[in-house]
Amino acid sequence: MTTNFKDTLFLPKTDFPMKAGLPKREPELLNRWQEIDLWGQLRSDGEGREKFILHDGPPYANGNLHIGHALNKILKDVINRSQQMLGKDSYYVPGWDCHGLPIEWKIEEEYRAKGKDKDAVPVVEFRTECREFAGKWIDIQRDEFKRLGVLGDWERPYLTMDYKAQARIAGEIGKFLMNGLLYRGSKPVMWSVVEKTALAEAEVEYEDYESDQIWVKFPLAEKADGALEDAQIVIWTTTPWTIPGNRAICYSDRIAYGLYEVGQVAEDNWVQTGEKLVLADALASSFFEQSRVENYERIADVAGDALNDIVCAHPLNALGYDFVVPLLAGEHVTEETGTGFVHTAPGHGTDDFEVWMANKAGLDARGIETAIPYTVDGDGFFTDQAPGFDGKRVLTDKGKKGDANEAVIAALREAGALAARARLKHQYPHSWRSKKPVIFRNTPQWFISMDRAPGEEGDTLRKRAMDQIAKTAWYPAQGENRIGGMIEGRPDWVISRQRAWGVPIPVFVDKASGEPLRDQAVVDRIVAAFEEDGADAWYASDPSRFLGNEYNPDDYEQVLDVVDVWFDSGSTHSFVLEDRPELEWPAALYLEGSDQHRGWFHSSLLEACGTRGQAPYKAVLTHGFVLAEDGRKMSKSLGNVVAPQKVIEQNGAETLRLWVAASDYSDDLRIGAEIIKQLTDSYRRLRNTLRYLLGNLAGFEATERVDLADMPELERWVLHRLWELDREVRSGYGAYDFHGLFRTLHDFCANDLSAFYFDIRKDCLYCDPADSLARRSARTVLDDLFSCLTAWLAPILCFTSEEAWLCRHGDSAEASVHLRQFPTIPEDWQDDALAAKWQKVWAVRRVVLGALEIERAEKRIGSSLQAAPAVYLSADYLTALEGLEVADLAIVSEVELHEGAAPEGAFSLPDIADIAVVPKTAEGEKCARCWKVLPDVGARTAELCDRCADAVDRHPEAAA
Repeated sequence: MTTNFKDTLFLPKTDFPMKAGLPKREPELLNRWQEIDLWGQLRSDGEGREKFILHDGPPYANGNLHIGHALNKILKDVINRSQQMLGKDSYYVPGWDCHGLPIEWKIEEEYRAKGKDKDAVPVVEFRTECREFAGKWIDIQRDEFKRLGVLGDWERPYLTMDYKAQARIAGEIGKFLMNGLLYRGSKPVMWSVVEKTALAEAEVEYEDYESDQIWVKFPLAEKADGALEDAQIVIWTTTPWTIPGNRAICYSDRIAYGLYEVGQVAEDNWVQTGEKLVLADALASSFFEQSRVENYERIADVAGDALNDIVCAHPLNALGYDFVVPLLAGEHVTEETGTGFVHTAPGHGTDDFEVWMANKAGLDARGIETAIPYTVDGDGFFTDQAPGFDGKRVLTDKGKKGDANEAVIAALREAGALAARARLKHQYPHSWRSKKPVIFRNTPQWFISMDRAPGEEGDTLRKRAMDQIAKTAWYPAQGENRIGGMIEGRPDWVISRQRAWGVPIPVFVDKASGEPLRDQAVVDRIVAAFEEDGADAWYASDPSRFLGNEYNPDDYEQVLDVVDVWFDSGSTHSFVLEDRPELEWPAALYLEGSDQHRGWFHSSLLEACGTRGQAPYKAVLTHGFVLAEDGRKMSKSLGNVVAPQKVIEQNGAETLRLWVAASDYSDDLRIGAEIIKQLTDSYRRLRNTLRYLLGNLAGFEATERVDLADMPELERWVLHRLWELDREVRSGYGAYDFHGLFRTLHDFCANDLSAFYFDIRKDCLYCDPADSLARRSARTVLDDLFSCLTAWLAPILCFTSEEAWLCRHGDSAEASVHLRQFPTIPEDWQDDALAAKWQKVWAVRRVVLGALEIERAEKRIGSSLQAAPAVYLSADYLTALEGLEVADLAIVSEVELHEGAAPEGAFSLPDIADIAVVPKTAEGEKCARCWKVLPDVGARTAELCDRCADAVDRHPEAAA
């Protein structure tokens, strides 16, 4: 009868459960961090160290967090935790954007549901409701962020609606006022009819839209010489409603133009036989096809210098548009679409405005009127400066097409000016909030100039920003070109919004001169009032509070527009980084989604360069967007939205943290049920690695440690791998390469440890005497592995690493893996020669295991311990195996080693030369304790091999 020797084995013992139970365990750890004041302890530990400040880009306080928020905040947390463990003082202050249209819009919706009129509510009362709405969502989002395991100064976040923040934002506007870059101008801006406010480029997204496209004939206003007599210029546009705003036609000197005479046409055609039309040669055929002209003849070249002298009549001259329309050369004109001539309405487009202003002086000299009309009002209706179209509307307040296009097209047809019309589906700007199309309209707004010189000649905001872009580190590197292209070509920054909830533009305008009042004393009084009473003071106080005794309020207009919320967030560096002594300016890093090249990175760069001449960041890192696992955009209608709250409820926040680290965040990321399942499998492998370590370190004491020089080669090889990994870990965290770092750590655990080292040393750990050198050496290495892995994984798997650390080291107030720094790896652990040797050892093991796998599949053996293979190998492999217990390495009972060629039929692997294996069955009896099949079983003690007999003799009280 076999004796039970189980009690004589050192089987793993640990309270660290195999089943994680993360949804229950994580909140317990969060509570513990709160109880021991982990954040406070980290701050104390960080005193005096080099600072690392990741400045938080503020999320918007208006709803539950989505999966993109989770990605963003987890990335930031991994960086902050890892920088702290790299020896920095990583102080993280989270923040929120609190002003702006989304919140205001929500309150208005509540008003409409109750039948209330927003305009009948006092502005301060309305602003109070907006403040309360933002405050509610800040509290909700704060709890959701903390549930992700994100560490930060959650008790003292920054809020753009705090009085001090509002005062600093007002002060930053004042700096632009005083340095001359802030001005009020009349330019075409993107305007939301639905939201009744100007929008910045960052607030616009491009969506498919079906537009009316028309081709219009402009007759020459003056008799032309030669072939051009009685000719007409043909333009093309997708915005017929802008024709009343037309003031010019643009052409290009790089395009070849011709004069075409119309031959036969389709019945009831708008283009008539005999008409002479000027068109770009490359586009003539497509125009004639569109306008149903059956044949035509090119009768003359039209030179660019001839076009420069031509003026046309407006096609709606009979309705009161009795002015000439000059032809102007424009760099933006191409021959890709249209006719080669660009309809130019300077009140309805950036290119149109720029070319008009560039030619203004010359046009004035020619006696041509250059005032830009206001043809469309804020509600989308034509004004009296668009005669003939009173009451017609471009867009409705619901964002639908109005009747303006049809009215203009009908008028052009009546005037005989319409050549053709069609529909065109194309990308068109929409407000990212209302999801409705916008229009370009000329309206007075406040701008920050990109090209005025605030200092010495040539020192423009554009130049400063471009210089700073070149000095900033960009992750990934292509971010530099992306934002550089945006800054290089962007127009002046329109910062005014015609709304109520935000920081007002605190400027007074002289009614007589139209110039803004530039007085630092006034700016200072405004800032002081905002610090005391918030920005509501601008609406609630008499203007004399700000103007003082020096100015008569009756002489000044008080600006009531609020500032663009991108200016708010772009100013956060001033009242967060500069004002909080625990932080520093500029920040080490800004991190947001790649769309923020035109958003927060952009506005922060312009704000800081305009007021300080320098970027507020040293480095910028961007991540992609989150897609469903099939690569499609997430949407409720498709049912593929992954809510972080749901993932946490089912799998724990650690799953999301693992997803962030395992993904290449520089590109778009994917997530879904199958990906989460794969992540769960990866997590289980890492958790089991920690569990194996904990189980086999039960009762380990420092006195048990073995010096490096006394260790077997296998342990010294593992320590060499730790030396290598230490450099990879520090490099990966330092370069924010979490994807590569995670893969390295995961593969180390799965391959080097579980499939190799743990597999080999399991017998030694379980069966060797407690004081054997091999077992003590293995336990010493397990101790080092536990120290390194819990630290290296802590920034990513913050909950699991902490759970493992506490399981081993207890629950004292000082115990936390997050209070550690990454372990310092001794230099003498490096052993490149040993590593090269063990590449050969690993190769021998691979071939042996491959041969045994076939034996198992053919059922010639069950356990590998039933085998005693013969291994044939070359001299260099044989040398590498000298002094090693090859049977232990291969998990067999015995091994025969033979130098030279193997017999025919021996097993080998195609990628490993000079190694072959002939499987054999081990001779002897099976040891009842270690299960090896050996000849010495029973020689000393019944049922036991000599090694196990010795082990049992050393603790006879445990024998069965």
